[in-house]
Amino acid sequence: MNLLIVNADQLRHDMIGFRGLHPVKTPNLDRLAAASTVYTRAFTPVPVCAPARQALLCGRHPDSFGASWNYDQMKTLPTPTVQPAWCWTRHLPDMGYQTAYLGRFHVSPTCKPADFGYQRHVSWQGHKDLLKSKYADAAFTGGWLGCTSPIPLEDTGTHWMARQACQVIDEFAAANKPWHIWVDYEEPHLPCRPSEPFASMYSPSGVDQWDGYGDTFFHKPYIHRQQTISWDTDGYSWDDFSQMVARYYAVVSQLDDAIGRILTKLEETGQANDTIVVFTSDHGDMCGSHQMLDKHYVLYDDICRVPFMVRYPGKAPSVRDDFVYNVLDLPASIVRWLGLPAQEVEHGAPLPLSRDENPCPRSFVSSTGEGQQMGLYSTRMIRDDRYKYVWNLTDVDELYDLDSDPGEKVNLIDRPEHSDRVAAMRRLLHDHLLTHNDPFAGNGWMENQLLRGRKHVPW
Repeated sequence: MNLLIVNADQLRHDMIGFRGLHPVKTPNLDRLAAASTVYTRAFTPVPVCAPARQALLCGRHPDSFGASWNYDQMKTLPTPTVQPAWCWTRHLPDMGYQTAYLGRFHVSPTCKPADFGYQRHVSWQGHKDLLKSKYADAAFTGGWLGCTSPIPLEDTGTHWMARQACQVIDEFAAANKPWHIWVDYEEPHLPCRPSEPFASMYSPSGVDQWDGYGDTFFHKPYIHRQQTISWDTDGYSWDDFSQMVARYYAVVSQLDDAIGRILTKLEETGQANDTIVVFTSDHGDMCGSHQMLDKHYVLYDDICRVPFMVRYPGKAPSVRDDFVYNVLDLPASIVRWLGLPAQEVEHGAPLPLSRDENPCPRSFVSSTGEGQQMGLYSTRMIRDDRYKYVWNLTDVDELYDLDSDPGEKVNLIDRPEHSDRVAAMRRLLHDHLLTHNDPFAGNGWMENQLLRGRKHVPW
């Protein structure tokens, strides 16, 4: 059985068209979803680029080995990274697999894809060389809010990378040996720069406000408002954000078009019925929700919840609402699907793939944040069907009722009627953090907060 993983960068969970949550068009991902198991409540354990990718390679929670932030973000404060010896991918060549990694290998400052078992690496350098030779005078405006790209569609990063992936699939198919390909896209990470015809596909006037937009930050941690100030978005209106969101939609549709070419190549080479296809994202994007851009500092569903689907040949398609972790549960599943050696440490669980399989036995999910973009700021989130509790280690905590407040704008942490719930969620979070050796779990001062409720509420 072959394995194709397509990973988007900073794609929100609500950006797949078939779900009907927003007017974004993704016909190719919709087609893939119609033949897949789609996990509508998938979360990332750490909504930051490099730690999420490292977890997908090894199945270990990034907190367990100290991968708290992007190792290349703070050169004066390095963070540990994944070790090749832990990773499921290193076994594949010995089992006769052809392997290729396409995209930026945002995993390690010292180890290369070959150290993780990837025999081929197609980096973005080829695309950079193309742009330099053909479009040296191309100008991009708009800063982080993006602009229409002057680059013709066929020479954009999305479609250049799709051609590289199709070429590798052709070569691997001709060799008549099993293969694994990971295509790691940089889109729709900001700044969004869609090319035509996608750049004109969406009008800002047709873009819905996110549920989280219009947050007043009343009774919220300091860092939430500060993030808007740091990014200079504190004075933006929805008219300002909607132009960027329209471009975000456009890049998502452009990415979908490129992915469609890869899926078509599988069919043309007769590989579709012998290939497990996975599509997901490292994390989401605030994209104007809570007046913020990017990620960092906060643990809203905008960035913690991710799209996730698996097309497994012979398995009937289904839509599941299990709580799953994309980058932890997928490695645990791949080991079983491909018959790889058992992992020494496994923080995920095998994914249910059909309607008759028992659901994942989780009643909650958790996610970790350490800030790092403009300073460190430690947070931990735990979320069940209705409520989300966020532990801010050095600031006021958060509690949201997701039924009545899906945008997470009303902090209920000080409401007496929720005191028992907060205490229970703190204990549950504490016990969960111990299972993957969170660096703050088991610390006496931290236990004062989680187990004894010794938290300051300033109002």
